[in-house]
Amino acid sequence: MKLGSSANLAVLSDTPAATKEKEEKKTLGPEAHEQRDLFVRAQRRKLSDERKSVTHKFSVGSHEGYLIVGMYEDGVPGEVFIKMSKEGSTLSGFMDGLAISISIGLQYGVPLKTLVDKLTNTRFEPSGFTQNPEIRYASSVLDYIARWLGGRFISLDYLKRGTATSVGEVVTPLRGTPAADAANVQSDQVGDRMAETAGAPSCPTCGMLMSPNGSCFKCMNCGGTSGCS
Repeated sequence: MKLGSSANLAVLSDTPAATKEKEEKKTLGPEAHEQRDLFVRAQRRKLSDERKSVTHKFSVGSHEGYLIVGMYEDGVPGEVFIKMSKEGSTLSGFMDGLAISISIGLQYGVPLKTLVDKLTNTRFEPSGFTQNPEIRYASSVLDYIARWLGGRFISLDYLKRGTATSVGEVVTPLRGTPAADAANVQSDQVGDRMAETAGAPSCPTCGMLMSPNGSCFKCMNCGGTSGCS
């Protein structure tokens, strides 16, 4: 009986399925081990229980928010909190997720400059003029946050806007030239858009700024209205 059992086990171990499983284990074994070692070497640098922080109030269009940056002992940012709109809204949840992603990245060693460069010049609503004299216009909330973080912790160059021909140089189009005429037209369009949406409420569904639609307002992002059909 023992010999028969051993023979049966030998036959089962030589089946194509068993052979394939052994080959997969041999193939995946070293890669999985290397991946585990990679995560072990990545050390998360957490902030102390008591840390210095800076709170910045901002406004993009008609949307206000607060940006809170926690810092290490050497003044390097290590966490970010962004509070905007009502709790439970799409905009508030998006900002919470963004703040968590930036904080985790900073604590695992991702350079702040890399994050700032990726978020700068992103374009979506809400956008518009701000109350910050150093950042007069932001193409999105992410654009404003990235430029403020860059100007506060990296370089003042992040606060500047325009066509740069070299580091720190901003070119203003001459009056009467096609470039100046195009810039004036774009400025007028932005001004008309801001005047149109002035006083418009935020969408209760997604938190975006609504646009006039007859006698009420309509959200151009999700299609929600303020009561009109």
